[in-house]
Amino acid sequence: MCKTILSSLLFILFVVTIASSQEAVVDSQKIYQLKEIVVTVTRFEKNAADVGRSITLVPSERNKSQLYHSVGEVLTQQEGIYVVGAGQNSGMLQSIFMRGASSNHTAILIDDIPITDPSAVNRALDVSEVSFAGFDRIEIVRGLHSTLYGTSAIGGVVNMITRKNGLPGFHADAELRTGAFGKGTSLFAQTLSLNYTHPIGLYGNVDVENSNVKGLDATVDTVTNSAVFKNRDQDDYDKQDVLGKIGLRNEKLDIYVSYKNTQQATDIDKRAYVDDDNYILDFKRNLVAYGGSYAPSNRLALKYIGGFSEMERSAVDDSSIVDRAGNTDRTYYDARWKGTTLTNELQAFIRIPHIEGILGVGTNKETMTSQSYFYTNSIFGVFESRTDLDTLNPKSTTTNIFSHLDFRGSLLHASLDRLSFGLGMRYNHHSTYGDNITYELNPSYRVTDDVLLYASYSTGFNAPSLYQLFAPDKHYISRISRGNPNLEPEEAKSFEFGIKQSVGRLLSLGLAYYNTMVDNAISYVYLWDKNIGIDTLGNDWMRDDFRGDTYLNLGRQTSRGIELTVNSRLSDQIVVAANLNFLSGKLEYKPSDITTSQTNGNHVQIYDNGAFVTREIQSLGLVRRPNTFNLSVTYTPVSQLTLRMDFRHIGARNDVYYDSQLGPYGALGSVAVADYTLIDFTPTFHINEHLTVIGRIENVFDAKYREINGFTTRGRGFYVKTRVSL
Repeated sequence: MCKTILSSLLFILFVVTIASSQEAVVDSQKIYQLKEIVVTVTRFEKNAADVGRSITLVPSERNKSQLYHSVGEVLTQQEGIYVVGAGQNSGMLQSIFMRGASSNHTAILIDDIPITDPSAVNRALDVSEVSFAGFDRIEIVRGLHSTLYGTSAIGGVVNMITRKNGLPGFHADAELRTGAFGKGTSLFAQTLSLNYTHPIGLYGNVDVENSNVKGLDATVDTVTNSAVFKNRDQDDYDKQDVLGKIGLRNEKLDIYVSYKNTQQATDIDKRAYVDDDNYILDFKRNLVAYGGSYAPSNRLALKYIGGFSEMERSAVDDSSIVDRAGNTDRTYYDARWKGTTLTNELQAFIRIPHIEGILGVGTNKETMTSQSYFYTNSIFGVFESRTDLDTLNPKSTTTNIFSHLDFRGSLLHASLDRLSFGLGMRYNHHSTYGDNITYELNPSYRVTDDVLLYASYSTGFNAPSLYQLFAPDKHYISRISRGNPNLEPEEAKSFEFGIKQSVGRLLSLGLAYYNTMVDNAISYVYLWDKNIGIDTLGNDWMRDDFRGDTYLNLGRQTSRGIELTVNSRLSDQIVVAANLNFLSGKLEYKPSDITTSQTNGNHVQIYDNGAFVTREIQSLGLVRRPNTFNLSVTYTPVSQLTLRMDFRHIGARNDVYYDSQLGPYGALGSVAVADYTLIDFTPTFHINEHLTVIGRIENVFDAKYREINGFTTRGRGFYVKTRVSL
């Protein structure tokens, strides 16, 4: 790993040197056509070069000129981000880890509307749900950003912004993708995008995506004994996305309404290393987004946005064949989870000499419910169980008011014009835990026209999920419930220092150091009889020592790292982009953090590592959060042909597994996962202005690797995409 990092740094230094020497001979007009404008980082339009935060803009043209499997694959190529599942079988759960934060600590938005899974245990979104349908660009803001976006925005924010009006007239774009990535696998996908824009700014968009995958066996087969019966199957995946949007956009007015429908059907397996031939997971979401803005002048604008989302997951696990005679395990499982979110927000944007900013008020409401049924018919007879949360009606409402102001130093004196200062604050009221306040400070200084220094200090939070608050399961002796209505939000604070530099218009360089601490981290714990010594728990089979399981605000998570990114045009034909992220972290627990009113003084065992919190505990390293390095080299020998090589290195890290030896009931142990390196090759043929053909060889050298233990990853794959634009 050290050799790889050193080689990467030397290569980046070489890029900088070459790019600097080329500055005098390359026509800068061929490099940048327009300045990048971003909105997510401040919630109003701002030149990306002037923003004192680590940001990335991914335009739709990048997706059109490449051949990606998913949005998760695009995100995992960006600095500071690792998406577990992006390299696995299509339809596998994709979890995003940003700057070392947990999987539920990144806010994912569509047109500024938060997209979550309210019915999930920790509310985290499965990134595989998000598609490219109708998107104009993806804006990524790294670092704690709760002041503007509320809960979850601890690692950062990913905002998928959909298309609005285009050039007047009718436009169409169609794609066909096909390929294979292993024995018996196939991919066939189609995309259609339609847009009509009237000269006065009226527009209508329709986007349809359909993908059908005959996949890999999603789990690793470790059984080598040929006498053992195996009925392993390949795990297929089907996904459809439809997005419709209408609106009116001109210099002063921008109003729209959109509807998005997502449907997925996935063959899944029981768990790591364990296949299942009859397990199907279906998912669907309906999202309605609406909004409008009015700008009577360039100094004032009013904006309203809103969105309603309803989602449902349904899982059916029918009996599996267990021997060559066709006998089954005679079990059946059926479960459904539903959730809704409703977001409404009113904003006012002001711009006066030396000051620009935003003031907003809003509400967010979440609901969830679930039902499950389990049946088995064994030698001991029939057993059935049912759960239903409908009567509980778990829900929460958050109201907020927030503001963010950017001050120019020239407000104080003309000589301070190169100094800027951002200040933000947010007040939240949650229907369960009450009030909390977050704020941010963001100074920056433009040393020269090409060098920007910046710093930030931010506080933030992550609200407990509905499941963590209201899960009704109670232990029959202690009567302690799994859900804990007394949970407080996780509280975060983060500071960051960075520099952005450009060398003429040929090279851009970004370097950032960050440190984030999350206190009151919500942990799942086992509780054990306080009257029994820890060393003897579970030793007497005639005695029930268990006192239930619950969620507690317990412990602190710290993550820190360094990010480096370089983008350079070495010549008219060669473009190089690279990013590097070094990450370290730790978890800490103290007995004084235990809420005895919830535990009744019983022994507390942390499920994540099996430790009993009888003393201060420190665990170094964060699971599934590796060091990463990405490099791409694009060569355009002629205008009709582009060749791109992508190099990606993921460092070694720890994964988790259930260890039955940790405590009487077992808990999660950790096991090392080896580092890996992937190389992709993508040729693009521009046949004419209407027709483009793109090929891709994924994992050129067929590297064998794991993202998480027990699940397969895609091997060498061959794909082709044909795109027609009218």
